[in-house]
Amino acid sequence: MIAREKTRKMDRIEHHDGSPSRKQLFLRACRCEPVERVPVWMMRQAGRYIPEYRALRQKHGFLDCCKTPDLAAEISLQPFRVLDVDAVILFSDILILAEAMGVPIEIADAGPIIKQTLRTEPQIEALKPFDPESETAFTMAAIRRLVRELGSDVPVLGFAAAPWTLACYLIEGRNEPGFPAANAMRTAEPAMLRCLLDKIARATALYLRAQIAAGAAAVQLFDTWAGDLALAEYREFALPPTQRIIQELAAASGTPVILFTKSSNHLLDAVAESGATVLSVDARADLADLRRRFGASIALQGNVDPNILLGPEPAIRDAAQQAIAKTGGVGHILNLGHGVLPQTPVAHARAFVEAGQSAPLRAAVPARSV
Repeated sequence: MIAREKTRKMDRIEHHDGSPSRKQLFLRACRCEPVERVPVWMMRQAGRYIPEYRALRQKHGFLDCCKTPDLAAEISLQPFRVLDVDAVILFSDILILAEAMGVPIEIADAGPIIKQTLRTEPQIEALKPFDPESETAFTMAAIRRLVRELGSDVPVLGFAAAPWTLACYLIEGRNEPGFPAANAMRTAEPAMLRCLLDKIARATALYLRAQIAAGAAAVQLFDTWAGDLALAEYREFALPPTQRIIQELAAASGTPVILFTKSSNHLLDAVAESGATVLSVDARADLADLRRRFGASIALQGNVDPNILLGPEPAIRDAAQQAIAKTGGVGHILNLGHGVLPQTPVAHARAFVEAGQSAPLRAAVPARSV
């Protein structure tokens, strides 16, 4: 009850002082519109670095937390209460969709495990039709609870894996460096891989459309392993199904789509062709260079190195402010280049958020000339 009152109090303060809501701020940033300050959140902001999460996990398994709406909503809200972030992303896992399509999953300490890997045409053909309001009703219920809890002022973010990244897990069975089985299918059975990617894209579009209908203000696609591909391979296999998802979402709702790719500097011109509203990039990308290349035609998210949050607070604040300075704060959602590390001190995460929210902005960056 105390936490709920705190949430409502923060909503009232935003209404009374006349400033734009966090949701308005976030959506303006997605559209590269002028903002008073950058919005700030962090990938994996709900998780092991927060004591309240660790206490809850002593009582409940990971998948139980994902599949129990009250627990998923509670965990999603923890970083909002503790850090005062500007967006709340649903606590879930990218493999929830795989399970809904008929592939049993396990979540171990070392990462996800899929024992029934997909390596033959009959296995891929056996993937079942997907009804998000049935197979993943708990996800939609959690989003609705978050929207009710946070009101209209705080954006709730949904997410899913991009097709290539989910296919890597389905084919490989675990997080294996280089995903050799997935790449073997790419070279030896390209038609079979395209069939799998197409099935994933169709299911993912349905899944994200249901999340948006439940109240998600924006959704993020995680293509964590796209960077393993060469440019030609990315264009041939990973980009088309991602474009299909984004096109379908745009046609259905126009809700902003954030596309995260890791170790993908060599791909970013192609990634920008995905149709995503926002490109989320890792710490190896130069935000100033991307702003020059893309102008204000696409928003950027990121990209402070998560390791910096392990160091002293002055360095954290400096890194946050430098990232914003590179974009001028226009069309920029401050985030990390990857997820929060489990050993991150909560005070350091809070320093990052506060630094971003208080950073001064430069003049708007002109759109790229055509």
